[in-house]
Amino acid sequence: MEITVVILLQQRIVIRVEMTCDKCRSKAMALVAATGGVDSVSLAGDAKDQVVVVGDNVDSVKLTSALRKKVGPAQLVQVADAAKKKEEEKKPPIVAAPEYQWCYPQPANVVYEYGHCSRPDNTCSIM
Repeated sequence: MEITVVILLQQRIVIRVEMTCDKCRSKAMALVAATGGVDSVSLAGDAKDQVVVVGDNVDSVKLTSALRKKVGPAQLVQVADAAKKKEEEKKPPIVAAPEYQWCYPQPANVVYEYGHCSRPDNTCSIM
């Protein structure tokens, strides 16, 4: 008797789709959510033009071509392991501490009513 263990790793797929209106975005989200094996769908990017799909056993090429047929021009941007992305999110960003340079105030030239002291050691001969 032979036992086969299949481990399905979740993958994260990013697809850039030309979506100009909210109707196109909702249509793309519905299409992706109806695909088998999809766990979550979200929009990303500055213009909300990227569809981020997380799931296991999702065919990224078929999904991209389905988005091209139903929504508009689509381009497969990234296919990565979702576990690695979660590990990266958990790590706090490394921020370098700013270097401080301590400066003590320099003595100023003393100005009196009768004139300006211009001695190099900043002392006045009047006092």
